[in-house]
Amino acid sequence: MANDKTLEDLFLDTLKDVYHAEKQALRAYPRIVKAVASDELKAALEQHRDETETQVERLEKIFEMLGKPARGKPCEAMQGLVEESKEILSDFKGSIALDAGVIGTAQAMEHYEISRYGTLRAWATALGMKDAAKLLGETLEEESRTDAMLTKLAETAANQKAA
Repeated sequence: MANDKTLEDLFLDTLKDVYHAEKQALRAYPRIVKAVASDELKAALEQHRDETETQVERLEKIFEMLGKPARGKPCEAMQGLVEESKEILSDFKGSIALDAGVIGTAQAMEHYEISRYGTLRAWATALGMKDAAKLLGETLEEESRTDAMLTKLAETAANQKAA
């Protein structure tokens, strides 16, 4: 029996996944920000939380372009990453290694999002969705900048402090 699913169906399915992932990340940020010791890391995470709110708005615009409601589908990958961050917060609470652990889990979340946004942008381009591809590209750039900033914070402060 042939399956008539298309790349557009796959695009929408993945869009729902990343929409849910971003919403989960937004819910996780307050707990993470509250736990870290470094003011610089707190500020960076708060800045990215604000960017994430804008990213959710971009996703909602793309749903609107598609004539679809902005609804997520459970993103098991992000659920796992959020659980991992909770474990780090619990297991390393008060530890000199906490900030390094938080950066590690935050980067895992960023890497997941980078892979999703890169894929979605490529599919939007292939489907001729130029406006959607542009919005996804903007988010991809923000996620990549956040990842680079987290690497810098790890390498210049958190990892040395943890060692």
